Amino acid sequence: MTPDWLRNKSPDCCVAPALASVSPRKRPLENELEQANKLLLHDASNHHCLMHKCSVLVRSGKYCEALAIYDQAGLGDSPIAQLRYGHTLKIVGRLDDAVAAYRRAIDLQPDTGEAYWSLANLKTYRFSDAEIRAIRTRINCSRGNAENQSYLGFALGKALEDRGDYEESFRFYKRGNSIRRMQQPFSAERNRLNTGRQIRICTREFFAQSAGAGCAAPDPIFIVGLPRAGSTLLEQILASHSQVDGTTELPNIINLSAELGAKRRKSYAGLYPEILSQLSTEKRLQLGRRYIASTGLKRNGSPFFIDKMPNNFLHIGLIHLILPNARIIDMRRHPMAACFAGYKQLFARGQTFSYDLKSSGHYYRNYVRLMDHWDDVLPGRVLRVQYEDLVADAEHQIRRVLDYCGLAFEQQCLRFYETERAVLTPSAVQVRQPLFSHGLEHWRHYEQHLDVLKRALGSLLLRYPIAAP
Repeated sequence: MTPDWLRNKSPDCCVAPALASVSPRKRPLENELEQANKLLLHDASNHHCLMHKCSVLVRSGKYCEALAIYDQAGLGDSPIAQLRYGHTLKIVGRLDDAVAAYRRAIDLQPDTGEAYWSLANLKTYRFSDAEIRAIRTRINCSRGNAENQSYLGFALGKALEDRGDYEESFRFYKRGNSIRRMQQPFSAERNRLNTGRQIRICTREFFAQSAGAGCAAPDPIFIVGLPRAGSTLLEQILASHSQVDGTTELPNIINLSAELGAKRRKSYAGLYPEILSQLSTEKRLQLGRRYIASTGLKRNGSPFFIDKMPNNFLHIGLIHLILPNARIIDMRRHPMAACFAGYKQLFARGQTFSYDLKSSGHYYRNYVRLMDHWDDVLPGRVLRVQYEDLVADAEHQIRRVLDYCGLAFEQQCLRFYETERAVLTPSAVQVRQPLFSHGLEHWRHYEQHLDVLKRALGSLLLRYPIAAP
């Protein structure tokens, strides 16, 4: 697999033989950085090597170092480099500079759908009439590839939403989602079966028999749930505490589950979670210690750190077995609001259920079904925070969360929007603002199109009734 940064390389690029045969995602980041530095010793001004080093630094969480190289080396006429520069600027909160980089990418390559979507994904950017006309022109171009058309569909959906044209906005959100769904199919049946397997294996009796093992480290605070349900907000609040490091959506638990499952083919169910019943005391201790060690690069030395991979709600049984003193918080949002917020969002990867309203409803039901199970078999283990309650009474909910985590109250947690830190998720801009309530029921603007979602959620809506508008 040829790395992205080597595609469309200039003829004099001398580094292709050294790296083209190795996938970047399979090499440890430390090795990648060392390799990039060695190549730059031979040609310190090689643009491709510099851009690759920036990519490695960003994936290592060293955003300021990457930006320093971007600023010094210059980006030339590469729209891809401008996009990456813009993404890094957004992560550290330099929004005006990010907008300029995305606009420069469009200037260099006017049909760059990802640049338009990146502007829309800032959530606060408002497209001009001229920009909307440009998107319309490109979205109607038959030559556009599917991925680019998906980016443009989501971007135009957001632009029209901001103007209050919800009817046409939904049409383009639907178009973008339809393309994405073909590219990344989701199996509702597999999701249902995997939920059932967790419930069958992880019983109250099983956990009672497995008590007293694992790694005793109290460091991790897991925030689980669905994407776009407020997890980044809660992470920002907790990361504003002097004793807590904010990290990213860490893949470490998911990687451990995949390793335990030894899955090799899509059609093969794998050994996980059934293999949990075979984990020895020694193995559970080893896995817990491995998790703590593997997250070290993302931490900054505080006693506690946050792992906010939302999909970890599927692996609470594993977390409990290997990290019995970890804190677990379920950040939940009303199903209509959460599912539609996901439907409007084009994710970088994963969350394939979100590209279809029916699948989103079924996924939410399985999520609640599994969380109810964890509450039953591990009573008091998971703290539930309702997004709407957090918005309505922030101080009470924040004190409640800090008490659960064993942390003293700090005023800075109420002023979380002032905390300067890197934020990688789509909520990066929103969590740098004070809390607001006007978006809680934004889905109602599209309600006439959401009957399929209501049917998929079914009786769950009795538990989360829809208040009269």
